[in-house]
Amino acid sequence: MIVNLKSACSFFLLSGVIALGLMSFVSENAPAPQTTAVPPARKVKDFVIYKDERFYASFPSIVKKPNGELLVAFRRAPDRKGFGEKGTTHVDPNSYLVALRSKDGETWTKEPELIYSHTFGGSQDPCLLQLKNGDILCASYGWAFLRPDGMANLKKPYFEAGGAIFLGGYLVRSTDGAKTWQGPIYPTHITPEINFSPLGGVPIPAYNRGALYEGKSGRIFWVVAASDSQSPKKTSNHLIVSDDKGLTWKYESVVAIDDKIAFNEASAYETPKGDIIGFLRTANMDDQACIARSTDGGKSFKWESMGFQGHPMQATRLADNRVLLVYGYRHKPFGIRARILNAECTDFKTAPEIILREDGGNSDIGYPWSVQLDKKRVLVVYYYNLENNTRHIAGSILELQ
Repeated sequence: MIVNLKSACSFFLLSGVIALGLMSFVSENAPAPQTTAVPPARKVKDFVIYKDERFYASFPSIVKKPNGELLVAFRRAPDRKGFGEKGTTHVDPNSYLVALRSKDGETWTKEPELIYSHTFGGSQDPCLLQLKNGDILCASYGWAFLRPDGMANLKKPYFEAGGAIFLGGYLVRSTDGAKTWQGPIYPTHITPEINFSPLGGVPIPAYNRGALYEGKSGRIFWVVAASDSQSPKKTSNHLIVSDDKGLTWKYESVVAIDDKIAFNEASAYETPKGDIIGFLRTANMDDQACIARSTDGGKSFKWESMGFQGHPMQATRLADNRVLLVYGYRHKPFGIRARILNAECTDFKTAPEIILREDGGNSDIGYPWSVQLDKKRVLVVYYYNLENNTRHIAGSILELQ
């Protein structure tokens, strides 16, 4: 079932028509059927958080600090059209991790502040995690841009995209509410990863785009990706964990692997009963969203299709223990979608799909991330474009039912 928040009135009108049709098959004295499909959330508004025609702004994440202040991080790079180039890609030597702040989720600081500028290349996809002790982690990964004589000396295999060589993952950490950042912290290399770094030819450190999660015990769960095969080229998902607030990491288990299907961008979550969940983006599977579940604390996982298209996903525990799952929709009509799952995330195939937006200019949109503002309202942030124009950071406020 799909609930389109832009067409809620039409939805209820349609339900009424169906009810009237059903009444023609029952006696005149029978009670009228009741419409029970109530949208689980109502969209209040869409708005722009950051937009500058000089820059390509993308891949946001958001956290609420203990003092209630909101921090949104995103990747900002030059719009290459400003240099007379045909277009902009997702790798750039001047892509930096930046942030804005807000007290209410609607009014934001104007000029982004720098989180981190990678010493050896451009950075990608800042993924924030607010820890219970007040620290904030930000996970990312980097790309190096080499000259031809350097390319000739690279240790193989390596991963190349858009003329850049993959550096692998890293984290930075703030202990003062995002006023300053320390790092980088390099997570462990995991054995399934076959690629080498252009920097010294060492195995690349673990990486991924997606939400890390701090469990009830204080352990941090991170579902990372690994290029595990050259032929065919594909990735798999694996769990690494930290028991010291993200300073060091160790390999725990395989989350999802297949001979043909690729599993990549992923978000972690722990349910109230203690199941560890991975929400996984796939390739070679018709864009199917997948879920992986561990019932033994992350030692082993079983994965399955969730029965719908969308990627990548991020999960937020709501005040009533339900889970808001948000994801981009990169098929026509392009936009942002969501589902509200039960506390244990077992109803993903039957939970109504909520359409937040369907006016995207093309498939270069999405990567949503949410935070609860108060008992009834949630802010969803994402990157967006209209009519293939400036990529910007936008937000939608949902009112929970």
